[in-house]
Amino acid sequence: MENFFSIGLIGAGRIGKIHIENILHKISNVKLKTIVDINIDEDLKKWAVKRGVENISNDPKEIFEDPDIQVIIICSPTDTHAKYIQQAARTNKHIFCEKPIDTDINRIKETLSIVNNSGVKLMVGFNRRFDRNFKRIHELIVSGEIGTPQIVKITSRDPAPPSIDYIKISGGLFLDMSIHDWDMARFQCCSEVKEVYAAGAVLVDPKIGEVGDIDTAATILRFENGALGIIDNTRQAVYGYDQRVEVFGSKGCLIADNEATNTVSIYNAECTTIDKIPSFFMERYVDSYYSELKYFFECITKNEEPRPNGEDSLKNVLIAKAAQKSFEKNRPVKISEIIY
Repeated sequence: MENFFSIGLIGAGRIGKIHIENILHKISNVKLKTIVDINIDEDLKKWAVKRGVENISNDPKEIFEDPDIQVIIICSPTDTHAKYIQQAARTNKHIFCEKPIDTDINRIKETLSIVNNSGVKLMVGFNRRFDRNFKRIHELIVSGEIGTPQIVKITSRDPAPPSIDYIKISGGLFLDMSIHDWDMARFQCCSEVKEVYAAGAVLVDPKIGEVGDIDTAATILRFENGALGIIDNTRQAVYGYDQRVEVFGSKGCLIADNEATNTVSIYNAECTTIDKIPSFFMERYVDSYYSELKYFFECITKNEEPRPNGEDSLKNVLIAKAAQKSFEKNRPVKISEIIY
């Protein structure tokens, strides 16, 4: 089969299962040969067998040492990403990895050096670039529809905070939650961030503050092209998963509002209502996960560099580090101040 790809996937959690379903049912000319997960139970085995997966294992070597596997999808915990990317590059396998590559800047740079020397493709899963609404805004900006971008506004609010155990190891709100927004801001402004001024608070759950994190933040970005960015985050929006983008430019404005679960409006004597917005990211961004993987395989086939790539991931982590430092120091922080 022309342009046929044999795939190994590491990490069959909720994101891994989304990618598995897309590979099996929506993307042509690919075969998922092996699934690896360190926590294999009977339910996972049955789930994989039912979908016709050839092999399931708890040993990543079964993927890295298999010469038939050309592509690795990495959906394991963040602290394993750099190690698996390096192993994949050294065994000449193309790589799609969920964000981020790592939380340590030097570890990211070391990993990117190995990838660049290997010649394989690396794409990092900042899937919101592939949301149909946000992608349309980007296309209109690139086409000059609103002139020069001057203000980028992003609202990104989760419906409920994660567990305290997760927050303890997440790297903090600016790294585990806002990192998608740093990427979206760069994507829409078509410019790199040069300075960050972040404020944060604990307004949702005192226990989050007790483990050293915040649950609410507002951040101002300065871009190299002179534009400004305004981002607000909270770990709890009781009405649902609130995701909005607005870009104001010299010739106009583009707005992507929340999508309701349907377009029906209800009118009666008491009020006018619409149905609720999606409850979380897997519902809100379901199509984007398919679109990003489809694009990734197209890039391999055409021998093109996928975006977002490793350098995008590095830049997003640098912004997260700058935001954390800005919050702690209560002052603007230039990206150039982040030493690595």
